[in-house]
Amino acid sequence: MKYTQLGRTGLKVSRLVLGTMNFGPHTDETDSHAMMDAALDAGINFFDTANVYGRGENKGRTEEIIGGWFAKGGERRDKVVLATKVYGNMGADGAAWPNHDKLSAVNIRRAVEASLKRLQTDHIDVYQFHHVDRDTPFEEIWQAIDVLVQQGKILYVGSSNFPGYKIAQANETAARRGSYGLVSEQCLYNLYERRAEMEVIPAAQEYGLGIIPWSPLHGGALGGVLKKEVEGGRRSEGRAAGGMSGPEVHAKIQAYEDLIDKHGLEPGEAALAWLLTRPGVTGPIVGPRTAEQLASALRAVELELSEELLAGLDEIFPGPGASPEAFAW
Repeated sequence: MKYTQLGRTGLKVSRLVLGTMNFGPHTDETDSHAMMDAALDAGINFFDTANVYGRGENKGRTEEIIGGWFAKGGERRDKVVLATKVYGNMGADGAAWPNHDKLSAVNIRRAVEASLKRLQTDHIDVYQFHHVDRDTPFEEIWQAIDVLVQQGKILYVGSSNFPGYKIAQANETAARRGSYGLVSEQCLYNLYERRAEMEVIPAAQEYGLGIIPWSPLHGGALGGVLKKEVEGGRRSEGRAAGGMSGPEVHAKIQAYEDLIDKHGLEPGEAALAWLLTRPGVTGPIVGPRTAEQLASALRAVELELSEELLAGLDEIFPGPGASPEAFAW
C-alpha cells in the first residue's frame, strides 16, 4: 500500500480511504468486521464514516459496527486514522428536533459525545463538517472545535461538500482565532464529474487541505456498467449508466469502456487510478460491499496509467479547465 500525508498535517494515510457507508444497510456486522480486517491487513489505515450512516431509524449503526470492531482489540484503534462527520439530524425520520443537526456549538458538542460512545473510542482523528451550515457563523463553529481539541476528543477538522469560498471563509476565520483550521475536503470528484477542478480543489490546495474524493466511480457509471449489462444479456440502449440516462451519457461511457478495454484494464480500477494521478488528491473513498470489490480497489493503487491513456481520458472527459479561464464566455 502506498501512503501520503493528509494535507498539511503530519498524519501518514493510505492512498485509499475505506468508506463504511455500506456497513449496516448492505453489509452485516460480521462481514463488515471481516472487510475492515482485510483492509487493515492490506495496509489501508484511513477509515471514513459519518454519524448518520445506517440510514432511517438505524442512523448511527455504522459507527456502532466500527466501535464493535475496535473493541476486539489487537491494536485496531491505534492502527487506524478515524474520520467521522457531523451535520445531519440524528432523530428518527419525521421526528427531528431543533438543535439536533447542523453545526451549532450545542450540536457539535452533542454529536461528538454520541459518536465517541458509538465508536467506543476516546478521540476522533479527523472530525468533518458533512455540509455547509449557512445559519451558524464560523466563529461559533471554531469556538466549539477549539474546546474539543483542547479536551483531546478530536485532533483535526475537515470539511465535506464545501464550495471553494466556504473553504476560504472557514480557514480565514480560523487563522484570525489562532485555530488550526480545515485540513481536508471531501468532494464529489471523478472522471465524469470534474467541476471540483474549477474552485474547490484550487482553494483546498491554496490552504493546504488534502482532497478526499467521494463517489470515485460516479455511482457505478465508471465501473464497467455497460459491459456488465451485455454480459448479463441486457442492453441499456442509452438508458442507464450508474443511474444516469440519455444517448450522450451512453456514448461517453461506451467510449470510456472501449478505451480502457483497449489498454487491457478494468474500468473501475482505471477510474480510481486516474484520481490518484490528480494534483492534491490524498486518496479516493471506496465503499466496498464485498471482498472482491475491496481487492479490485487495492489493485488500482498499483496501476500506472500511460500518457496515451491519460490523454484519451481527457479527450472523453475533458473537465472544465483552469479558473478563471474556465469561466470565460
